[in-house]
Amino acid sequence: MNIAMVGTGYVGLVTGVCFAELGLHVTCADKDEKRIAMLAKGEVPLYEPQLGEMLRRNLQQGRIHFTTDTASAVKESLVVFIAVGTPPKEDGSADLGYVEEVARTVARNLDGYKVIVTKSTVPVGTGRRIQQIIREEIGNGSQGVFDVASNPEFLREGSAVEDFLRPNRVVIGADSPQAIAILLDLYRPIYLIETPFVVTTIEAAELIKYAANSFLATKITFMNEMANLCDSLGVDVHVVAKAMGLDQRIGPKFLHPGPGFGGSCFPKDTLALVQIAKEQGCRTRLVETVVEVNERQKLRMVEKIVGALGVPANPGSLEGITVGVLGLAFKPNTDDVREAPSLVIIRELQRRGAQVQAYDPAAMEQAQRILPDVDCRADAYSVAEGADAVVLITEWNQFRNLDLEKIKGLMRRPILVDLRNVYTPERVRALGFDYWGVGR
Repeated sequence: MNIAMVGTGYVGLVTGVCFAELGLHVTCADKDEKRIAMLAKGEVPLYEPQLGEMLRRNLQQGRIHFTTDTASAVKESLVVFIAVGTPPKEDGSADLGYVEEVARTVARNLDGYKVIVTKSTVPVGTGRRIQQIIREEIGNGSQGVFDVASNPEFLREGSAVEDFLRPNRVVIGADSPQAIAILLDLYRPIYLIETPFVVTTIEAAELIKYAANSFLATKITFMNEMANLCDSLGVDVHVVAKAMGLDQRIGPKFLHPGPGFGGSCFPKDTLALVQIAKEQGCRTRLVETVVEVNERQKLRMVEKIVGALGVPANPGSLEGITVGVLGLAFKPNTDDVREAPSLVIIRELQRRGAQVQAYDPAAMEQAQRILPDVDCRADAYSVAEGADAVVLITEWNQFRNLDLEKIKGLMRRPILVDLRNVYTPERVRALGFDYWGVGR
């Protein structure tokens, strides 16, 4: 079966490569000529474990190729996935300009029956909008020429390949039995490992993605608020989280406190769900609060750093102080710094006069474009050189077992602010550090 993947961003590229790995013939199309040229040579323009090796293997075996000719990709394929960006507008709603552009391109190149599938995260009603656009483009006689479906992605950056090949579930939203049968056939190798499939309406599938991400964001935010309360009460949040997680109705995942969530999904999707609900006259006040609390959590971490340094909480109070930052990506195993807590924290530290030196195993290049005034270092130990405090923001594995005695010897003042609670407070304090965690 031939399929087209329109859009070679994070979702489109991972999905296209993984479908090729399952034995399908995949054509990935994008307007970005430089990106397409890189991918055609087997070069991956983003950091994602296993993806590069898998891409090169499938290029060599002829199951995937890349083009800027979207029209040809559509004509040659039975299934066309739309995996272009849906960036947030100023009000938080999703910008569907790219999705609608692809829908028009598909309509102009329909040379037989096709299934058009939204893989991008899109507001409820987008599938119907795509149907309308295609019908307007091709006029009467559109019945039976195409079907539209929704197949939302649930890929975690840093674990995306594993998430695609061994998913918790696959969601398919469609009206047409023919479209459903074709999509089930696409995923047949995954179905054989007894992955649950949810087959539903287009609208339900579109909402499922927003609902799932907003709920996970809510769990994170709730635990952050509990951690803040634990700080005030002198209680260890890890004990609270462990006891909560042992309740099977709650579960242990997403109960780890920190500086707030970031990335390409949770911030965008919570804002979009809030806007979708407002448009329906049905406000999601809980999700609205999650968005507000998450932004406040990032600034609260700045106050924790300032408190650890023992200086006044006002602009200019950090003049002459150097802060070392470990981790810039919004999470480990990715180079993605979109909406990363590190950006807010560093900017605020700089606004108050601090000099910031930082290191991240994968996100240095991405971060430098946004934070040009940060002194980027070669490794974790050079971050500590002359620092008044070291702040651990992203919990990369290589930061979990640092030589703390060496770190201490390099610092001007032995202050460790551990925003991911990677280290045991008692152990770090026994080494002579002033240790600050989150809810500990």
